[in-house]
Amino acid sequence: MWKEIVLWLLVINLGIAFGAGIYEGRVVIPQWASIPPSEWPNTGLLFWVYVTTVPLTLLTLAGLVAGWLSQGPMRPWYLTAACIVIVERIATFSYFIPTMISLMDVEGPADAEVKATLSQWLLMNHGRHALTLAGWLAALKALSLSKASG
Repeated sequence: MWKEIVLWLLVINLGIAFGAGIYEGRVVIPQWASIPPSEWPNTGLLFWVYVTTVPLTLLTLAGLVAGWLSQGPMRPWYLTAACIVIVERIATFSYFIPTMISLMDVEGPADAEVKATLSQWLLMNHGRHALTLAGWLAALKALSLSKASG
């Protein structure tokens, strides 16, 4: 039973993270190119830490254990979802969070280097969205097979 609960929570959290990530990447961050980094809203502390940084990371680790202990047709999909999201989490903690923190520490107007780094961050963020979507779809497939697994 706990494995299905973790899977449900993982599916819900991945859906929220994917939708919010697309919104942020298409609406919020492009606006930042025209304002100084010191004026950027701190969405990391105001939103992301409570939605993905902590919960998604913990759910992914719990999902890896639950997927490993699962049986039947849902098992490979559960493990696939957890492994994909682990790759996304590694990218988030090793590149996306540190880069955004360093960008937000810049004083004064956004210069060419800040704009170039922000542009690269946005481009690489598409790959992160693809990983989140792939993990979400794999988790949904596992969820659809959870009753068949007993």
